[in-house]
Amino acid sequence: MKLYWSPQTRSARALWMLEEAGVDYELELIDIRNVEREDSEEFLAASPMGKVPALVDGDVKMSESAAICLYLADRFSAGDLAPAIDDPQRGKFLYWLMYTPAVIEPSMSEKFSGAETNRFRSGWGDFDLMIETLQQGLAGKTWILGEHFTAADVMLGSSTVFLRMFDMLPDSELLNAYADRCLARPAYQKVMALNKA
Repeated sequence: MKLYWSPQTRSARALWMLEEAGVDYELELIDIRNVEREDSEEFLAASPMGKVPALVDGDVKMSESAAICLYLADRFSAGDLAPAIDDPQRGKFLYWLMYTPAVIEPSMSEKFSGAETNRFRSGWGDFDLMIETLQQGLAGKTWILGEHFTAADVMLGSSTVFLRMFDMLPDSELLNAYADRCLARPAYQKVMALNKA
């Protein structure tokens, strides 16, 4: 299995997920900041837009961090990092797994750019609604589905840490504690070490 990645990008989510799943993989660095780079056919087959992360696992070639997290959870630790398909928690898991690309990232982009928001027009609401909903989802829980860590926490945790890193996370004891729990996981620690290296 090969992960195409670049430090300090959304690749960290896929890398974190690989570490949580405990599977063997190799890394191939893509210099996404080099506009003159020449991408391999294998990389472009996995990521037609030339974005990271991208994963190649035999005949499976795919990109997008949430899709990669779901694939790895279902393939390598179904029932652990992802509820089984017939588990009643599956729907809630899928909602929170997709919350980062569908809600957090667009609302964060809007806030960062200073764009006018309209929570009734936009499918993601707005930044404040995004934060309120995330806090409600985590209230009284260690992880988003309760006491058990899943791939949804990889996506949400990476976003919460990112928001805090860029001073966009509101002063929330709940969200800060969640970010700290994510950062303390050995798999996340390894990702941070690889990013620094």
